[in-house]
Amino acid sequence: MRRYDPATALIVVDVQNDFADPAGSLSVAGGDGVVPTINAEIDMAMAAGGLVVFTQDWHPESTPHFAKDGGIWPVHCVADTWGAQLHPALHTPHEAPRIRKGVNGEDGYSGFATRDPTTGRETATELDALLRDRGIGRIVVVGLATDYCVKATALDAARLRYETSLLTDAIAAVDLTPGDGAQAIDEMAAAGVRQWQTRMR
Repeated sequence: MRRYDPATALIVVDVQNDFADPAGSLSVAGGDGVVPTINAEIDMAMAAGGLVVFTQDWHPESTPHFAKDGGIWPVHCVADTWGAQLHPALHTPHEAPRIRKGVNGEDGYSGFATRDPTTGRETATELDALLRDRGIGRIVVVGLATDYCVKATALDAARLRYETSLLTDAIAAVDLTPGDGAQAIDEMAAAGVRQWQTRMR
């Protein structure tokens, strides 16, 4: 079965230096190891006329998202720094849109929405409108990290009634608590997110 066509989008979630590089401030174990698999998917999607979209955390220097400002995470993906850049080994077609989240200090877990960490108010990003404008009905999700931004993006995609698939060998988990990644995959499956591996064509 073909995974990509002009009505399908590959969402590459947060494959940024701070997550994917072992020297990153919030490095995900195995994060750099999934880059070649993701690259193969990017190339396949582009060749089939599909849409490739990259999401990026893009935080200010101070935000309630960070532990130093009252949140739970170390400082990461500060706008215009090395940590916020997409991993240098990642294939990044110049025409592929980039969705930057957390720009104003929000929690930027989902590519579709950000959440004010104080009030809990959610605000939509431009991703859903972009996909609708392109006539996208199906979404394939890859990237980092399984138990946070990948999960939030896939769950929102399913909630917004996209036919959503997760490539389970093109993701990696933080596993803040052991088993978080596996639990996240179960949550996505329960929400109707289909699971694939890249060897399944």
